[in-house]
Amino acid sequence: MRAFTRAHWAIAGVLLLVSTTCRAQTVSTPVQPPLPDTISPEAKAILTPMLAQKAPTAHTDFSVANARAFAWAIQEQFSKVQLKKYDVRIEEGVIAGVPVRIFTPNAMPEANKSRVLLNLHGGGFIIDSGSLTENIPMAALTKTKVISALYRLAPEHPFPAAVDDAVAVYRELLKSHRPSAIVLFGTSAGAILSAETIVALRAAKLPLPAAVGFFSGTADFSTTGDSEQYLPKLNGMSVSETLSGYIGKTDLKDPRLSPLFADLGGFPPTLCITGTRDPLLSQTSRFHLALLNAGVDSKLVISDGMPHAYWTYLDIPESTNALEIMAHFFEQHLRETP
Repeated sequence: MRAFTRAHWAIAGVLLLVSTTCRAQTVSTPVQPPLPDTISPEAKAILTPMLAQKAPTAHTDFSVANARAFAWAIQEQFSKVQLKKYDVRIEEGVIAGVPVRIFTPNAMPEANKSRVLLNLHGGGFIIDSGSLTENIPMAALTKTKVISALYRLAPEHPFPAAVDDAVAVYRELLKSHRPSAIVLFGTSAGAILSAETIVALRAAKLPLPAAVGFFSGTADFSTTGDSEQYLPKLNGMSVSETLSGYIGKTDLKDPRLSPLFADLGGFPPTLCITGTRDPLLSQTSRFHLALLNAGVDSKLVISDGMPHAYWTYLDIPESTNALEIMAHFFEQHLRETP
């Protein structure tokens, strides 16, 4: 397993939007201090050698096609590891014209068949780096069906194509599920898209889901978070520069793109998760604070020493713990809603 995680770590910046260590070899980046002793021995053994590691030259300038193929190969490899641990079956489908991947736990209680988790995968809006690995454990831990929307990707399909696809799938799910039986969640680009989708659902006057998972994302493209100043950035670029293919010509302060500028009152209960080595630590915490200030039931979990989206590709105790926290939050709000 360790050989895989090291290879995956080296390309994490390309696959998961930004990374704490993966960068182009010609860019000067801050030197990170040693990892703290508070993290698990497993995490320290895997992550410590990566602090100074640079992305392999062969993978620093992916074409979009090669990046997508490479990301999928990584997912397939890690998903085989996950499927040995989590008893889940996977199917392909189409909902409202949008391709989807469906994850069903083989030990799903009858009472859970009326609820569903809608996932919007990560990958910088350019690739799919999480539709498998974000959802295999979540389906098993919640004993609930998870549907991952394979939304249209940039740069071929800039904003708001991905939002439109997410809304279309959610609208279709409302025909067979109460909104209080639906949870919306995503990591990295999927976190951003989850918040954008809530703004779009409100504009369409559709009922909102029971809860939202906003895992290592940003809700404000117009500024650079403080943590991006002292943690290495992908190719030295800001998030808005990295995601320019998705943003297109949209105003960076447009609340449909940057939900921090929207009216957040009435937003569903939201769980935000990040790590102290995540460049999006500041942006995740800023969104959490904005939700609190709007009177929203929002929780923030910050894991010591952990990098961007670590629960999606590292087989360490911290990843398992993060997934369990997510599952507990979702189950709690699905149970509490009528």
